[in-house]
Amino acid sequence: MVVALLTDFGSKDGFVGAVKGVILSFNPSATLVDITHEVEPFNILEGSLILKAHYRYFPKGTIFLCVVDPGVGSERKALALTGGDYTFVGPDNGIFDLVVQDLENSVRVFSIENPKFMLPRINSTFHGRDVFAPAVGLLSRGLPPQELGPEINYTKRLNFPAIEKQGRFLVGEIIYFDRFGNAITNIPCGEYKRALFRDLDLRIVDHFLQGKEGELCCVCGSFGFLEIFVREASAKDMYGIVKGEKIKVELIS
Repeated sequence: MVVALLTDFGSKDGFVGAVKGVILSFNPSATLVDITHEVEPFNILEGSLILKAHYRYFPKGTIFLCVVDPGVGSERKALALTGGDYTFVGPDNGIFDLVVQDLENSVRVFSIENPKFMLPRINSTFHGRDVFAPAVGLLSRGLPPQELGPEINYTKRLNFPAIEKQGRFLVGEIIYFDRFGNAITNIPCGEYKRALFRDLDLRIVDHFLQGKEGELCCVCGSFGFLEIFVREASAKDMYGIVKGEKIKVELIS
């Protein structure tokens, strides 16, 4: 069974290793795959976006453990979701909003409440280890999710920026930067005539090498959204782009 992990834990403090140790204690045969542990700390939107971009490329049956959890220890619920041949485990704080939007009516949601499937806790600050990891280990061995707790309705929590239609234009904004300094927008990939950013008219190209040196261009990126880039350079650093800046694209018809 494949278990994929996505967190903001980083690699310094041993948190990821502890979570993996608990999962393997419950299921030594689990195959653990790291999506990333470098989500910006506490940035639930970023975690949700990365999960949406990559989950569908895993084999059917994969369990995703997703922990970006500034509300750990509070009244927020712990969730196990099933849908689209996948299972997702993590906090009820919006990190699954974009996946639920993708999977629509196929999702079932369970609140993880049964203490017999949790580790004994000496504190309330590490649910990734004490609550989510045991649930993932047991689910990967075939435990029905309803054993973890009651089925509940899913409530969206994330304030994901909406795009706006203005005549023949869609107006969006910068929501994320990848490690190359490409500026990912909230405008879905599609067929557009051109893009307007600041006072620039940007070319929309098919791949990175079509951009000229130092030129801001747009491309349909691997996150499934339009992104602004500079060929073999950081658009973020070269042009001082910041999150929230607006971008317009012109519809073809």
